[in-house]
Amino acid sequence: MAVMKTAIESDTGAQLWGIYYRDREFAREKGDPLRTVISAQTKEEAEQEASRLGFEEPWAHPVTLEETQKAEWLPINVRQLRSRQDFRKGVRV
Repeated sequence: MAVMKTAIESDTGAQLWGIYYRDREFAREKGDPLRTVISAQTKEEAEQEASRLGFEEPWAHPVTLEETQKAEWLPINVRQLRSRQDFRKGVRV
């Protein structure tokens, strides 16, 4: 049986959390956008950091590095992680 990793973890044990609207009905009306991505060790830490950044009523869900491309806004540290990932693949377009 193959196991697929659903989120990227760094050396510190943090993973990427997608921040969405907590009100799911409102989110559906908006097209359920991925608002931002936070690197944190737990869901609660990710939601607290999103609140600190000004995202009201955040809901965190693990995301993959590829899914971060759909985010409306990315913190600098996640942008850098994404560019390093591209470099490791070998060919950048």
